[in-house]
Amino acid sequence: MDFELVKPSFPRTLSPRSSLESFASQQHDNDHQASPIRQGGANFLRTESPSSFLSSGVSEKDGAALNRKPSPSSIAQSDVLSPSDIDAHRNRELKWVLLMSTLDPTQARKSKKVKKLLLDGVPASVRYQVWAHLADCKGKRMNGLYPQLVKRGAVPATPAIIRDGADRFGDQPQGKDGSIVSVLQAYLTMVPDVQYHIALTCIVGQLLAQSPEEDAFWIFISMMDSYLRPYFSSSVVQLDFDATLFANALETNDAPLAKRIFVDMSIPPLTICRQWFCSLFYDTIPAEYHLRVWDVFLFEGVPFLFRVGLALFACCRRPLLEAQSRDRALSILSQVPLQCLPPNGDTLIELAISKKLKDDDVRKARNKVETKKKRTISTRLLKSSTNPGTPISLPRG
Repeated sequence: MDFELVKPSFPRTLSPRSSLESFASQQHDNDHQASPIRQGGANFLRTESPSSFLSSGVSEKDGAALNRKPSPSSIAQSDVLSPSDIDAHRNRELKWVLLMSTLDPTQARKSKKVKKLLLDGVPASVRYQVWAHLADCKGKRMNGLYPQLVKRGAVPATPAIIRDGADRFGDQPQGKDGSIVSVLQAYLTMVPDVQYHIALTCIVGQLLAQSPEEDAFWIFISMMDSYLRPYFSSSVVQLDFDATLFANALETNDAPLAKRIFVDMSIPPLTICRQWFCSLFYDTIPAEYHLRVWDVFLFEGVPFLFRVGLALFACCRRPLLEAQSRDRALSILSQVPLQCLPPNGDTLIELAISKKLKDDDVRKARNKVETKKKRTISTRLLKSSTNPGTPISLPRG
């Protein structure tokens, strides 16, 4: 494969509406209009110094780990590239190309070398190929299936998909050419037990911004099957459980802040985690940041979402503690103010990794819930005189 060094772009169109409940306050709308986080392209890139970031409320302990020279992946997003920056970027591209050609996808998520490369950064020019490799799309791909699914046409959620696609990506190609609608209709007609939510449009729209339509479909399939599908079930058991686990993790890392948010302000953890986890932080942080989150998420899985959430709470600690109302706190958590964020996506990843969390414990606890849920479903189907249908419906022939 041949790849050319490109300056990455960060398409992002956000709705005036928020996915968090009780989020229509005038203060929140004013914040939306004033914040540069809602603008496209270069306006996403922070120019504040590390000291400005530290002054936003992140602790000195967390800040010390982040006060470092930006990696070549973040340097490559600036307007001016030095020859050494270009060489470093190309070197990273070549490493990824070599790795993807020599390491089997089934082993990629077990490789320490892959993890190191992910933490060093993923060049925009190879990002979707890296995602497809981590998701083992080649092994899961069924040639000819996607066109057949597309031919099935509309699903009950189609009007909502069209509306949300135009709302979030109306000025981008995937919002104009119908590809978001095609991918989601194909998926929902194949997996009818999934409940549509606007977060699905956000994920598919971003995947389409990175990759061709059919490739985006198979990456989406893998993300859903491996991690996200329980979040879009008619039951909120898994999401509710993960929200409780996250609240416990925040209490372990910052008990005063957890008390302020969950007790004093009575904000349910589910309210926060529904937007954050379901959309993989798409609405919460600019593309420069959430694309880096997605890079590592495809390797680490759901526990990494917990870490990112803990990092964002650390970034917003001071304004959250100073917030005078529940709506104001929700506004901050819905779209993290730009001045609260670290200087770049790489430093956010480093902060997330530094948070106190036992990933294996999270995985084991989640697996127990999923096993119990599957057992309950199986029992219900056995007791039923008529089978309501299989969760997967593939086209014949």
